[in-house]
Amino acid sequence: MSVSSTVQCYPSYSESSGFKLLSSGCVPLNSYLQMGTHGTIVVSESFNPEADAKKLRAAMKGIGTNEGAIIEVLAHRTNAQRQLIKEAFKRSFGKNLVDELKSELSGNFEKVVLGLLMPSPVYDAYELKNAIKGAGTEEACLIEILASRSGEEIEAIKATYTKEYGRSLEEDICGDTSGMFQRVLVSLLTAGRDRGSFVNEAQALQDAKDIFEAGEAQWGTDEATFLTVLCVRNRNHLLREKRALIKGFIVSVSCIRKKPAFFAEQLYKSMKGAGTADSTLIRIMVSRAEVDMMYIKPEFAMLCGKSLHSYIKDDTSGDYRTILLELCGGGGK
Repeated sequence: MSVSSTVQCYPSYSESSGFKLLSSGCVPLNSYLQMGTHGTIVVSESFNPEADAKKLRAAMKGIGTNEGAIIEVLAHRTNAQRQLIKEAFKRSFGKNLVDELKSELSGNFEKVVLGLLMPSPVYDAYELKNAIKGAGTEEACLIEILASRSGEEIEAIKATYTKEYGRSLEEDICGDTSGMFQRVLVSLLTAGRDRGSFVNEAQALQDAKDIFEAGEAQWGTDEATFLTVLCVRNRNHLLREKRALIKGFIVSVSCIRKKPAFFAEQLYKSMKGAGTADSTLIRIMVSRAEVDMMYIKPEFAMLCGKSLHSYIKDDTSGDYRTILLELCGGGGK
């Protein structure tokens, strides 16, 4: 993976506090996905959950389905607002909105819609479950989610995974991975990274020296050194240490270093060449639309020389394309 040599800092996201509804109850979260003003989806000021529920009901009533109406509502509401729409739909019509949509939709369009209706930690847990079940393991999905989420988000994912599937996420990951990759994932799952921003210059230089001497950023005998620095030090510390010596020894470092560029590259990889890695494309568009899509888009354009909107338009079709373009911000940009 190519990583830009220029360190670029972005404004910190505002943190939301309170409760997020899960599909089977609720858990208190201090923050999740640090949603702010950097997404293409923002809070709808004229939001009325009952009115939106009625629009969705009308879109599914009778012969055929009005996919455009579904997109108009769900692609322009925040995750928290979508949860309120689900509740309003249940109150007004006595039916489960997710179940109703499942009976009406299909294919990748259905996957996007259902992903949008999941609370964020539920969606992450769902994606991780899919990545480790069945034959083979989607390693890119595991490292993408676990390396890009904060400590609070990791804790929410683990609690949700256990609640939804009755199993430990760590045990499932250990049962499906091995070696150094497994150790990195387990370390990321501990959510033990320092959440502060203070950089101890002497410690950063020493960490860089230790990593270099442990094997010049190669997996070697002193694996504990890599895990300690990667999974425990705070973001600013890792950036300082990287500038001091390291060349980028794992995808996690590039993700910590500049998340929008990381996700832009993953989106490009999902669409380049023949075919489309739809699972990756859907996951990133759904999970980042409300977080930092406004930053991902220019990074994508710099990487590819073409807009994300254009890539999606050329690589997808139908209602699937329409809803992805709305999550991208619409308007051809």
